[in-house]
Amino acid sequence: MVWDELAREADDENQRDRDRWIGVYIGVLAVILAICSMGGGNASKEATLKNIEAANIWSFFQAKNMRRHVLRLQVDQLEIAKTANPALSPEARGLIDAKIADYKKLDAEFTSNPKSNEGLDELFVRGKALEAERDTAMRQDPYFDYGEALLQIAIVLGGVAIISGGSTLITASAVMGVLGTLFTLNGFSLLLDIPFIG
Repeated sequence: MVWDELAREADDENQRDRDRWIGVYIGVLAVILAICSMGGGNASKEATLKNIEAANIWSFFQAKNMRRHVLRLQVDQLEIAKTANPALSPEARGLIDAKIADYKKLDAEFTSNPKSNEGLDELFVRGKALEAERDTAMRQDPYFDYGEALLQIAIVLGGVAIISGGSTLITASAVMGVLGTLFTLNGFSLLLDIPFIG
């Protein structure tokens, strides 16, 4: 009788220890899930923000390109007018040449202006850089989504394992937890490019 009672107490103590460790394990998974959720939220916000910024840059690029095109048409018109009218006085030719030079200088500033970083060449580089940042954030996001789902499943399976006492469930939870953690880490690092994700 005493031996049976001692054996039952030992089993109960082992079960409590097991449940405590599963509780700690679930707590660790919850922390990883919070980090994963934060990473996913940040990746989504970053993708949206960079997409808006890139759209703004490309709109500015198009507007500036149109202005440059109008300038070039004006230069062409002035050169045609100068050539088509040989009777122009030297003063009139000088004024037309000065205007053409001004327009060409402005054209060059529209094309490249490192000082303001708003020439077409600089805007093109900025737009492409923003698109690259957006694309990186968009590649990260699905890994966080899968990581969150796997970590949530791992937490649920761990909770059920406490109630049921089943070791199969805790093993399945551990597999899901490891996979969820790996997806989370890959979301931050993009070390692996897993096909069909995203």
